[in-house]
Amino acid sequence: MINFTELAIIPDLLKNLQDLGHDYPTAIQAEAIPILLEGRDFLGIAQTGTGKTAAFCIPVLQRIHNRPRTKELRALVLAPTRELVTQIQESFEVYGKNLGLSVVALYGGVNQRPQVQAIKDGAQIIVATPGRLLDLMAQGLIRFHKLEMLVLDEADRMLDMGFIEDIDKIILGLPKIKQTMFFSATMPAQVIGLSRKILKNPKLVEVSPNSSTVVQVDQRVIRCKREEKFQALRKILKEEERELVVIFTKTKNSADKVKEYLRFHRIPSTVYHGDKSQGDRERALANFKSGGLKILIATDIAARGIDIPGVSHVINFELPMEAESYVHRIGRTARAGREGIAVTLCDDSELQILDRIEVLIQKRLPFEVFKGRPEAHGKWNQEGSIRKVKAPTPGKSQEKTSYLDHSKRQRVSADGTSRSSKSHPGFKNRNKKR
Repeated sequence: MINFTELAIIPDLLKNLQDLGHDYPTAIQAEAIPILLEGRDFLGIAQTGTGKTAAFCIPVLQRIHNRPRTKELRALVLAPTRELVTQIQESFEVYGKNLGLSVVALYGGVNQRPQVQAIKDGAQIIVATPGRLLDLMAQGLIRFHKLEMLVLDEADRMLDMGFIEDIDKIILGLPKIKQTMFFSATMPAQVIGLSRKILKNPKLVEVSPNSSTVVQVDQRVIRCKREEKFQALRKILKEEERELVVIFTKTKNSADKVKEYLRFHRIPSTVYHGDKSQGDRERALANFKSGGLKILIATDIAARGIDIPGVSHVINFELPMEAESYVHRIGRTARAGREGIAVTLCDDSELQILDRIEVLIQKRLPFEVFKGRPEAHGKWNQEGSIRKVKAPTPGKSQEKTSYLDHSKRQRVSADGTSRSSKSHPGFKNRNKKR
């Protein structure tokens, strides 16, 4: 295993990495950094959580630092969401501490004036969402004549979100001679087409199979009725040894219901979704990252936008609409080589999407059966609101009626396949289509 000192990184950057406790590069970093320092175009296929942000941040910072100092824009990074943009900006600032370089984040949903002023003050690096960048380009507020490097991060996600036309327009406004770095977790046809259009003789590096899940994640499914999910969630939070927990829901309404339920049971949490203001979301993330609140309830907007090493558990309260989103969700745990746990609550209506997930990850997930009572007696109802009528507080007698039936947990071999050819209890319809 090589360390960062063998990658021709300048002393100032090495010191910052060492101060952060980073002695050894991840696979994508070890492969990408030497190539990018040479100035070659690059196509990296890397699973979320593999350290690809540092893989491009370090070469970009070093190449700018080694050239004559100027306040002109030298590098542009495009990312699909505001959360990812601010995360990348923070990474540049942490890795580039004391280098004297300015990094500006551009994203919509907030007043553009502070962003415009930051550009006027001089920014060598801009990290932006395509929409806000195009707005400022149309106003003639950004000059690209000194641009040397372009990074497209989470390229597959940007195309999924419909940014292909925006990206085409942006590239038309950039210098033709530049180094382009292209990072994606998956490689669908649309991503291949875009990479062929914008990359010149690129070096391809793929460090993990397409759509594979992080190997350090212990994945399991809890089979339950829809109305039992709240109770099952509370039992997991009570019984699991956990650090930081991210709970994913399919909708903003569901996220709010989960928060209200946990508040009713005196379990502190915070919510992170699109209806929250940018300031509220930033405060929620900061509070979660610091450990002030150890449970974050989020929609898929956060699936690729959270990079916090302390996340021990991801809980899928509801399965996502797209199987690939499952991979990105559970990638929020097992960061930086650590182990993690992903628990999925699955009801009858979600069995088809569970099948698609297992086909995608090429693995049968072990499951447990949850038995319990819907918590609709008196104070809490399944609509997510608190009734004002008096009712007995659920006590120990109720807790004894619900349990995880570990005796029915599927036995899975080392390669992830079932050791039994029989259908599993509660999953009678799952194998009909196979």
